[in-house]
Amino acid sequence: MEAPEFKDFAKTMVDFIAEYLENIRERRVLPEVKPGYLKPLIPDAAPEKPEKWQDVMQDIERVIMPGVTHWHSPKFHAYFPTANSYPAIVADMLSGAIACIGFTWIASPACTELEVVMMDWLGKMLDLPAEFLACSGGKGGGVIQGTASESTLVALLGAKAKKVQEVKAQHPEWDEHTIVGKLVGYCSDQAHSSVERAGLLGGVRLRSVPSDNHRMRGDALEKAIKQDLADGLIPFYAVVTLGTTNSCAFDYLDECGPVGNKHNVWIHVDAAYAGSAFICPEYRHLMKGIETADSFNFNPHKWMLVNFDCSAMWLKDPSWVVNAFNVDPLYLKHDMQGSAPDYRHWQIPLGRRFRALKLWFVLRLYGVENLQAHIRRHCNFAKQFGDLCVADSRFELAAEVNMGLVCFRLKGSNENNEALLKRINGRGNIHMVPAKIKDVYFLRMAVCSRFTKSEDMEYSWKEVSAAADEMEKEQ
Repeated sequence: MEAPEFKDFAKTMVDFIAEYLENIRERRVLPEVKPGYLKPLIPDAAPEKPEKWQDVMQDIERVIMPGVTHWHSPKFHAYFPTANSYPAIVADMLSGAIACIGFTWIASPACTELEVVMMDWLGKMLDLPAEFLACSGGKGGGVIQGTASESTLVALLGAKAKKVQEVKAQHPEWDEHTIVGKLVGYCSDQAHSSVERAGLLGGVRLRSVPSDNHRMRGDALEKAIKQDLADGLIPFYAVVTLGTTNSCAFDYLDECGPVGNKHNVWIHVDAAYAGSAFICPEYRHLMKGIETADSFNFNPHKWMLVNFDCSAMWLKDPSWVVNAFNVDPLYLKHDMQGSAPDYRHWQIPLGRRFRALKLWFVLRLYGVENLQAHIRRHCNFAKQFGDLCVADSRFELAAEVNMGLVCFRLKGSNENNEALLKRINGRGNIHMVPAKIKDVYFLRMAVCSRFTKSEDMEYSWKEVSAAADEMEKEQ
């Protein structure tokens, strides 16, 4: 394909993308296909001769769209949002064209330097403490990871390296295997499954701390730490979640952080979804105690209109992570080492895309005011849906309405609620997923689309209500 053909193909694709997104609410949100649907629709092997791009375009609707779950539909309420905007899509086009692999500064200086500055811009938008920002002149700084799961693991490995070094200094006779065998980390019983997975990948044990009304408290964390110290274990790491997946609950960072500091335990803050809301001053009380954290992470790719993948992580002292990951072969060395970050040392993969372009484009083309308005709009839609739920005497809220999430259920048994969700998703007009806390099963309605309007909340509630009506008639 040469440039003239590329221009025609790309212009056609841009038209298709705009048409798809602007009319996404008209599509059935959940596909009706069965596993294996796609294989019979395409040949068994790659073509020997090149095909026309026009044929590829035609196959998008025939082959791909029947099997797409439309995450950006206003009728999609599952999981948490994944962000999408035109500036971010255009930025990804440019990133694909430059196509650098930014593992060192010299591999593409703009790739590294724009990331440093964008992480400072973003940190200032959240009002993070200066110690987290590269522009403060201290040790701190930010990095774009692929996902919050990666950030949790990277922080855990940094905390593990730090604690092993400290204990070796106190007990030179202990080998590393002995020390690692004694390490223990902590998280709330409401923390995301990726925290447990980080423990498995990091080869350390993680203890689940019982939550109080879905939130981890400082005294519960301290009790767990003291018990482990008494048992001869070595506490080293604690994850404080701001906006849990089940119910968007907020651990008490202002209680847990000081406990971690007191016992020399690395505090990592996972604000994957809710962190975007901290660009709005009225939500920053929920991150009270952030100055006690060693690392902080949230996903602009969830709720801040930056397409996946873009997970923002800040470290007060990145040297523990850098030293834990530092493998420096001759072919990656360069004359400017030390004068700018080589981000390969801040992450698990070696290669990395030019992801900072997405942040730069979105922040410039929306501005902070419009991003704040987007967050507030979603929070108001959730309140609207919550009010509709409370107004129906058959239903109850399963948790406080937080951010853009409503947790609700039919009054009565878990089995009834499971049947309700199956019926809602079976109707195919909206899509939700469930959660369960302390053996109480409930439905989650997350506001996910930037195209959502007030009428969409009414539509989605009517779908829920109609499914409940059908169940009542059958019973």
